[in-house]
Amino acid sequence: MSVVLAALLPTTAVTGGPAEAAAGRTYTNPVKDRKGADPWLQYHAGYYHLVASTFTGEITMRKSPTLEGLSTAPSVRVWSDHTPSRGTNIWAPEMHFVDGHWYLYYSAGQVGAACCDSQRTHVLQSVGSDPMGPYTYKNMLSGSNLVPGGWLIDASLLRVGGKLYLLGSGFINGSRQSLVIAPLGNPYTLSGPFRVISSPTLSWESQGGSVNEGPEPLYHEGRTFLTYSASSCDTPDYTLGRLELTGTDPLSAASWTKAPSPVFRRSDATGVYGPGHNGFFTSPDGTESWLVYHANDTTAGGCDNRRTTRAQKFTWRPDGTPDFGTPVAFGTPLPAPAGETAATPASYTLVNPRSGKCLDLANGSSADGTDVRLWSCNGGAAQKWRFEDQGDDTSRLINVAGGKALDVADCSTADGAELRQWAWLDNDCQRFRLIAGTGGLVRLENAHSGKVADVADCGTRDGTGVRQWTWLANPCQEWRLRAG
Repeated sequence: MSVVLAALLPTTAVTGGPAEAAAGRTYTNPVKDRKGADPWLQYHAGYYHLVASTFTGEITMRKSPTLEGLSTAPSVRVWSDHTPSRGTNIWAPEMHFVDGHWYLYYSAGQVGAACCDSQRTHVLQSVGSDPMGPYTYKNMLSGSNLVPGGWLIDASLLRVGGKLYLLGSGFINGSRQSLVIAPLGNPYTLSGPFRVISSPTLSWESQGGSVNEGPEPLYHEGRTFLTYSASSCDTPDYTLGRLELTGTDPLSAASWTKAPSPVFRRSDATGVYGPGHNGFFTSPDGTESWLVYHANDTTAGGCDNRRTTRAQKFTWRPDGTPDFGTPVAFGTPLPAPAGETAATPASYTLVNPRSGKCLDLANGSSADGTDVRLWSCNGGAAQKWRFEDQGDDTSRLINVAGGKALDVADCSTADGAELRQWAWLDNDCQRFRLIAGTGGLVRLENAHSGKVADVADCGTRDGTGVRQWTWLANPCQEWRLRAG
């Protein structure tokens, strides 16, 4: 199969010299501090896009024009699946652009099954060329020689000689948890069986358990590398190893050469433990190579949602191999990726596409019960909202002028219940999900009622009320997020 590679930059590290970030522009780790495990970060069309494991049946994505902005960017649900065979425990989503579409790979388990035993790899296809979707389900990717029953996690794409291969982590013929590979006929169809290309044979690959997982390709000056995660994620010694394709057949283990020591490991000096499950991205100007990964900040951290997403620049040694350095400490201001020019958003406005008007807090009042309404966009604080992640795939929306949370009046579940401002009560009536639609639009769904923010009677006049209503799939119930 011939694959169009012209725009395929997600895992390709650049070879140009270093460039400076915009004067004074910095970021600090973590870039995501809730549900930050198994991150994948993609820079595309002026925005960083970030996905990570959710351990639910949903995939959420953040986008920001700056790396620093990812820590406060809204989380938008781009996929939700309640199909019994694949509807829970989503791990390690990552996306790749092939022939005009994004393909989003993830593993998920069966609803009601014991944790982890039923994990299989699934693939989605974007309808257009926007990483935020919408997406359609394409296929489950597995193999009859994978045990138990096709168990496969941590899928990624490898591109060699104009061909595509699926990488993952699984078990074959009684192997320990190993890196496996299979050829693809297209991004969602296997064309051959899986084979093992690396197993945990070294002591540093077997701390707390013998594991090779999370394979990620890295290309540099005609050479192909794979990083992978080794040892159990339950230990602070979860670490990154490296393979290099030194032969001609990527399906053969003999074509891969393993580095004898870890290439990125815990740092007690900086308080970073269990760094692993990484990805790669390039700076906005294309001159810098960057690493994204998860880690814990204590030795007691395990394989759960305490892991946070971190990023740091890396360099290349004179022998052409990557030098990832040492994991950097929390809270240290670091130079932002070269080529960032946009400001980091401090808040967002929500613009209704039918009227072109903004979600507004009446008179910018700080009083409980103040109405939320539609009003001509004016850039004022009453139309600015901060999205604060609640760690359960929902956010609270805090109005910048009023300082209080968006709330459904009296916790009602009825169509027509008004949206208002109220002091934060930490309940589901004040939690909302952003759900991606077409053309970059989102709907705002209340976590308690399951209903969405709706412009009353599809009005377009200033002062029109905003209420909750059953989803009708019309533009009166959709919003465009605008930074600023």
